[in-house]
Amino acid sequence: MRQRSLRDHNLALVLRQVTAAPRPPSRADIAAATGLTRATVSTIVDELIAGGLVAELRPVSRSGVGRPGTGIVPAGTGPAGLGMEVNVDYLAVCAVDLTGAVRHRELRHLDQRERTPAQTWRALAGLADRTAAAVGALGLVPAGAVMAVPGLIEGDTIRVAPNLGWQQVALPAAAEFPALHGLDLGAGNEATLAALGERHATGLDSFLYVSGEIGVGGGIVLDGELFGGSHGWAGEIGHVTIDPQGPPCHCGARGCLEQYAGEEAIRAAAGLAADGDRPVLADLGDGARAGRAPVLAALEQAGTALGVALSGAVNLLDIATVVLGGHYAELIDWLRPALERELSRRVLTAAWSPVEVRASALGADAAMIGAARAVVQGILDDPARFLATRVQPSQPG
Repeated sequence: MRQRSLRDHNLALVLRQVTAAPRPPSRADIAAATGLTRATVSTIVDELIAGGLVAELRPVSRSGVGRPGTGIVPAGTGPAGLGMEVNVDYLAVCAVDLTGAVRHRELRHLDQRERTPAQTWRALAGLADRTAAAVGALGLVPAGAVMAVPGLIEGDTIRVAPNLGWQQVALPAAAEFPALHGLDLGAGNEATLAALGERHATGLDSFLYVSGEIGVGGGIVLDGELFGGSHGWAGEIGHVTIDPQGPPCHCGARGCLEQYAGEEAIRAAAGLAADGDRPVLADLGDGARAGRAPVLAALEQAGTALGVALSGAVNLLDIATVVLGGHYAELIDWLRPALERELSRRVLTAAWSPVEVRASALGADAAMIGAARAVVQGILDDPARFLATRVQPSQPG
């Protein structure tokens, strides 16, 4: 390994050790955990401190002989990743620090189906401005952003986002977001990014994440890594066919899972009128808790459809855990019985290896947290690149 590559590797190794440690490690602790020499660790830590990525705590006295240990922690004035989410009926932005902790969150209920993409980008930029200002007041520095979109993305184009009614829409440039000040802006599918957020929040190595909003999306994590397929489009569980003769879907097909388990499908089956001033989730939750038969029947139908679709995915991928996110996380008590019933009937291995169905640890925030975490992960994986982008003092002419 060349000297610079070795240095870059060691920077990432030490930074990950600091951010993942259950308590602030000393330089000696880091050396013991990584196998690096104490001299190398001290050099690396000094560079990370100078770059604003870590900081030293005051020395803590220890029992026994020797000098007191000095804990190393992620810098309180270090970088923050911005996660931006575009959904059918809301926009959201959050910021997370190097530990993955959410430091600020903005949410605006807004129906994108009534707006052009350009109007959506402007509204999202406003939320990003407020988020950047809030984390700046905390001493954090935005380091980039990733946008979560409920659609298929290729390069700088949203190929299709059926529930938004978008086709061949160009992603916005970073310059359209003043909060980024020329920083990188990436984009990804909302359910895939939600799965990334769930992976970091729970430590699960392999699972199928299913996001229930107006649309139904999926993300696949196998052996700790996101599985995107050939084009990065894997996980479109919402467009798995439940009934070929079923109702038409926004995607152009018929009988897709979304038409049985999407938010609007559940609302219609429950006989609930659309109310722009009250979230559908609140009506469904209230109705289920009150034992209203139409609501319970609609949720059972949705759970059954989910079980039918997911059993095929489980049989194909040999995944032992299904995570329900978005609105499904809050409705899991009423969705799970029918879902598990179908999984037990249809999954070949269910008799001796039942599938676990659990609620998302991040709930409806998973996509934007996962998007922000993607920025942070880029820094943890390659701190040398981040340090190289830091503004250097100007040299006298």
